[in-house]
Amino acid sequence: MDFQHITLELSPAAVATLTLNRPDSLNALNAAMLDEIRAAIESLPKTGARALLLTGAGRGFSSGADLASGGGLPDDVGAALEAHFNPLIEAMAQADVPVVAAVNGPCAGAGCSLALAADLVIAGRSAYFLQAFINIGLIPDAGATWLLPRLAGRARAMEMMMLGERVPAEQAAGWGLISRMVEDWDLEAEAVALATRLAQGPTIAYGLLRRLARDSEQLSLTDALVAERLAQREAGRTMDFRSAVMAFLQKQKPTFDGR
Repeated sequence: MDFQHITLELSPAAVATLTLNRPDSLNALNAAMLDEIRAAIESLPKTGARALLLTGAGRGFSSGADLASGGGLPDDVGAALEAHFNPLIEAMAQADVPVVAAVNGPCAGAGCSLALAADLVIAGRSAYFLQAFINIGLIPDAGATWLLPRLAGRARAMEMMMLGERVPAEQAAGWGLISRMVEDWDLEAEAVALATRLAQGPTIAYGLLRRLARDSEQLSLTDALVAERLAQREAGRTMDFRSAVMAFLQKQKPTFDGR
């Protein structure tokens, strides 16, 4: 599959690295780029990838939606969400492999939402997260109003969205907005190591876990217990579970094949 605005590479360790590749615009998200990201994510089952690493080329992760490519002010600003942004966020949520975001530099607007939709977010010290929609009279989108309160709590999420100020990586880690912060020079190596570790894990169990975590906020305790029971039955039928139990009994380290 050929792409113009992103790159997609599969490592020998089965990590698919998806790089936002419009560095001249700080990887601003236009319609074509959003559709390419979604197509790449939806193609993962065919590639054999067992983890996805999402990052940005150049000096930033993403500056958000590409306001310069709209050709003037649209009558319906939400139309682009329905056509491009929302299907991408849904595709990320429904992926069957774990997703790691490596955030370098600015991570703003819908680009911030895209990064925070990953399962694990690792950021360099110089990175920052910004929901600046309110500064131009819009509301946060691409899932931000759903994601931020769940990640950072309502008070911090409202501060971030209503004030439209930068949240530095160190502060984001303290808030629980991201998984961890590392020094800039360690970001790539740390992110690759993390994605590789996930790619070597029980892929089916990861996919089930992603689904349970996504749905948990909408379920009662009783319904969550039922969902866990059904997912555990599926996980318990995998070859990974059976081989891992045998390895445990033999006091050996398990090897997961993703089956």
